[in-house]
Amino acid sequence: MIPETVERRTFDERLECHYVLQAPKMISDRTLLVLTLHGYGSNPEVMLRLTQTMLGTEHVIASLQAPSQFFLSHTPDSPVGYCWATHAHSESSVRLHHAMLLHVIRELEHRFGIGASRRILIGFSQPVGLNYRFAATHPAEVRGVIGVCGGVPKNWEDGEYSKVAAALLHIARQEDEIYPPQATQ
Repeated sequence: MIPETVERRTFDERLECHYVLQAPKMISDRTLLVLTLHGYGSNPEVMLRLTQTMLGTEHVIASLQAPSQFFLSHTPDSPVGYCWATHAHSESSVRLHHAMLLHVIRELEHRFGIGASRRILIGFSQPVGLNYRFAATHPAEVRGVIGVCGGVPKNWEDGEYSKVAAALLHIARQEDEIYPPQATQ
């Protein structure tokens, strides 16, 4: 017997999240806390190496792993990639992204004593828009945001965001296949 109606239901369940941490031997008043997020299909180890190349190794770098995992090919022993969000249920993906960042910020603030004035958020491709949303939703949490080859949130102009207090640096390619210039303006 087929029911007359189909209901969509939701529930919350705890998710085990991961990140890779690199910290210098000595923390100084110039040490930054860098939260860095990889692109679609990548992983935190790759983003950690890219961030170390960009900023050096004298900073605390937390490279977060996106929560959704998938096989990168249909072959045996396929490598696994990760992604931050899809257009389905995007609001819950944004909430999870914010919760993950806030958790890591609190944990590392307690461990290293690095305040918001020395925190930078970096994203490559897919998490760039998510990071911009975070900076506009939690303006007191980060001092700078670097977006590399990603887009501005579609609701940036009419979303319920606070004024962004962080410095923003957006790096993009003119011929980007995924995020062309009109998606980054």
